[in-house]
Amino acid sequence: MGRGARRPELRLPPLEPWAGAGLEPDGDYDGLEFADADLTGQDAAGARFMDCALRGCAIDGTRLRHARVLDSALTGPRGVGTDLSEATLRDVELTDPRLGGTQLHGAVLERVVVRGGKIDCLNLRMARLRDVVFESCVLVEPDFGGARLERVEFVDCALKGADFTGATLKDVDLRGAAPLEIARGLDRLSGAVIGTAQLLDLAPALAAALGIRVE
Repeated sequence: MGRGARRPELRLPPLEPWAGAGLEPDGDYDGLEFADADLTGQDAAGARFMDCALRGCAIDGTRLRHARVLDSALTGPRGVGTDLSEATLRDVELTDPRLGGTQLHGAVLERVVVRGGKIDCLNLRMARLRDVVFESCVLVEPDFGGARLERVEFVDCALKGADFTGATLKDVDLRGAAPLEIARGLDRLSGAVIGTAQLLDLAPALAAALGIRVE
């Protein structure tokens, strides 16, 4: 196993409470705290969030395509169908999310920690993940199809029905995933490390993928 993931070192400055009426496309948000804000259905495509904290916000259907989230903390976000496709998340801590169908296809994640919570049907197709840690969280049917993962760690994390079809892995540590359930893309696990017990659990699926008959 190569080098482990570098975690974000987040030190937020004193924050001003956000008092806006709504998010705006290409908006510039710097040093703000969004507390229990209802951002449902709002359009902030192309916006930049720098040194911000979002706490307990509703982001159902919020459009954040091409947004940049930098040096920020998101705590307890909840929502279905949030669109972060082709967004950039750098030096971000995401804590206790309750999300479903989040769109991050084509996104860039660098020095990101996802800690706690549950995310259903996370779409990371064609995304680039570097120095990303999934810790003490539940990921149900995450889609890493065609994604590039480098120095990605799963720590005390449930990984259920994951799809790695066409993905490229380098220094990916899956040993902390329990359960480790891979629905598709077993042939793409070169570049990952797993534990002996996980190998035994995956053996039937690996045999099937390789066309080996076990009797």
